[in-house]
Amino acid sequence: MLWKKIKRILASASLVLLAAQSFASNDDIDSKVDSLLEKMTLAEKIGQMNQYNGFWDATGPAPEEGFAKLKYDHLRSGLVGSVLNVSGYERVRELQEVAVNETRLGIPLIFGLDVIHGHKTIFPIPLAESASWDMDAIERSARVGAVESAAQGINWTFAPMVDISEDARWGRVAEGAGEDPYLGAHIGVARIKGFQGEDLAAVDTIAACAKHFAGYGFAEGGRDYNRVDVSPYTLHNTILPPFKAAAEAGVKTFMNSFNTLNGIPATGSAFLQREILKGKWGFEGFVVSDWASIRELIAHSYAEDDKQAAEIAVKAGSDMDMEGYAYINHLEQLVKEGKVDEALINDAARRVLRVKFELGLFEDPYRYSNQEREQEWLNHKTHMAAARDVAKRSIVLLKNESSLLPLSKKQKNIAVIGPLANDKNSPLGTWRVSADDNTAISLVEGLKQYNENFQYEQGVKFSVGKETFADQIEVNETDRTGFEEAKQLAQSSDVVIMMLGEHGFQSGEGRSRTKIDLPGLQQELLEEIYAVNKNIILLVSSGRPLDLSWAHKHIPTIVQTWQLGTQSGNAIADVLFGEYNPSGKLPMSFPRSVGQLPTTYRLFSTGRGTPKPVVFWSHYIDEESDALYPFGHGLSYTTFEYSKLKVKALGENRVQVKVNVKNTGKSAGEEVVQLYIRDRFASTVRPVKELKGFEKISLASGKSKTVTFMLTEKELGFYNAKGEFLVEKGAFDVMVGGGSVGGETAQFEL
Repeated sequence: MLWKKIKRILASASLVLLAAQSFASNDDIDSKVDSLLEKMTLAEKIGQMNQYNGFWDATGPAPEEGFAKLKYDHLRSGLVGSVLNVSGYERVRELQEVAVNETRLGIPLIFGLDVIHGHKTIFPIPLAESASWDMDAIERSARVGAVESAAQGINWTFAPMVDISEDARWGRVAEGAGEDPYLGAHIGVARIKGFQGEDLAAVDTIAACAKHFAGYGFAEGGRDYNRVDVSPYTLHNTILPPFKAAAEAGVKTFMNSFNTLNGIPATGSAFLQREILKGKWGFEGFVVSDWASIRELIAHSYAEDDKQAAEIAVKAGSDMDMEGYAYINHLEQLVKEGKVDEALINDAARRVLRVKFELGLFEDPYRYSNQEREQEWLNHKTHMAAARDVAKRSIVLLKNESSLLPLSKKQKNIAVIGPLANDKNSPLGTWRVSADDNTAISLVEGLKQYNENFQYEQGVKFSVGKETFADQIEVNETDRTGFEEAKQLAQSSDVVIMMLGEHGFQSGEGRSRTKIDLPGLQQELLEEIYAVNKNIILLVSSGRPLDLSWAHKHIPTIVQTWQLGTQSGNAIADVLFGEYNPSGKLPMSFPRSVGQLPTTYRLFSTGRGTPKPVVFWSHYIDEESDALYPFGHGLSYTTFEYSKLKVKALGENRVQVKVNVKNTGKSAGEEVVQLYIRDRFASTVRPVKELKGFEKISLASGKSKTVTFMLTEKELGFYNAKGEFLVEKGAFDVMVGGGSVGGETAQFEL
């Protein structure tokens, strides 16, 4: 109901605000682009392929020297196509006026920004949102981000990240949808729809960007920017499907990635960009490099200098150079020397210009610069309500022995302990470039709306030194000040709520970890509190799966609260006190040990996968092989029963699957019904289980529903090592349940 109300408000606002929408057909736009290209010089075309970060104060005097002067001269000469990291009504309008009024052809700029999980109103980090398995909620999050950022002059976001990753050491898992390509594809499409809406020329929509193309999530060792070496099978079946779904959904831009892929830097890969993306998939938008990734072809030892890097990248299909200076400095000369065909320049410039026309920038260059909208929509009350709703849907109940949750609103003697429980900055998470620091609702603040019968002790300091987005967090490893006070409070309390985990700046780009435990002294604090009071509700705040093996063995109730954004404390309180029944499911497996990484539920049979009385079978000698909390896992305050699984082959590679789901508990709840298949015998070995369908349903106590899935060639087929899509006849298993483990099973044949 809340989402429907918000949609009505946003829709009515759009009708008022969008008086000057562009309804130009594709043919009209193509004609206008071609006409403009005929008027442009080679240098001006290359200028459209050039993106700069930031800018000088356009209302002040022109810079006299250095990069600022270079950018100023280029902008006035029509040699800049896009600007990133400039936002706000005044700043955007100032630069747009220079581009429109002072250049020869008056071509407007595209303004880009990392709108990753909100703009001013911050939503849960993308991995947390993915735990909702709620496509409406995820689309809603992106929609609000688009409305707010567009109100500040932004018309392009570098999101969604659709990289699949099976390695929790990689910090950027926080920015994606987890380990599964099927779920990841659906989530990527939902975010694209939220950003781009139904009309890209509307003033409250922005162009989306599918990134990072491709393989970035498989960085070796989970170390950011590292090499990627994967088989063609993994590339086509795991890495590429979310990108293909993004292209089919009409995403306007792609971003290539920093990594090498099987020995070739992705930025310089014609195989990825020309053969697959622009060739097989017919992508008509444009490809932007990641930050200076064209220039980094030199560091990869793939190009000798900037000039060769520019040649390699443009031939490979990279259309826009983000802060690399390679295109603007060398492409014109490369064309004159005959090393680069001008047709490649024309194609890249055409792609960029087309998106500008689709955004309506030629019709009204200032459509995204409106002071009234900026004042009205930032942190709007409907956005806050949406952020709270999405946040509570993202919470995953991992364990709830003895039914400590939900808490009674009359519960007395509650201890709240932990360095993150009263933190207003960490819950904002990573990649929140436009957020105001310390604006999240803390757990302590959120609890007060339901129950004030608690006392708070920090227990231990999390970090020492500054906490800024660009810096590494210096974790406290020695100062135990506060331990004794926390233990005394716990000992005198009936129940303890502990909020521990990672700081919001410990995940994200450049923040890979070799250990995925509770940082600093938090594990020690947890064990000492447990020694005096075992009634602990552990809230885990993190941007990645953590090693919770000790907690799983000892702590009765564990809740994965991630980093939930602006409304964090309120959303957590909603769940703790039963105002909302948790429905989240893990989008990424939690390992028993970092030594299991990378890991996924999508395992393959091995020749020695069955336990044997001797040591020679596939296992660890010091740990179980399965996940601590597997993909798809998540509990509720109620229970669900699955029955009457029926499978019917309909011919033409179509299979209908029906299952009955009943709420057998005492409270209403939501359940994510998950369907998995196994192709038992194929020309290429297939995983023992693959997600191929899901539906989130709501059931009152005692009620049941029949859920129907339809499997088609898209779900039943797979890619071979040549990238050919195959649907093979044979036997299949189908499994339906509330997670990737257990559930009802059946078989069918194609």
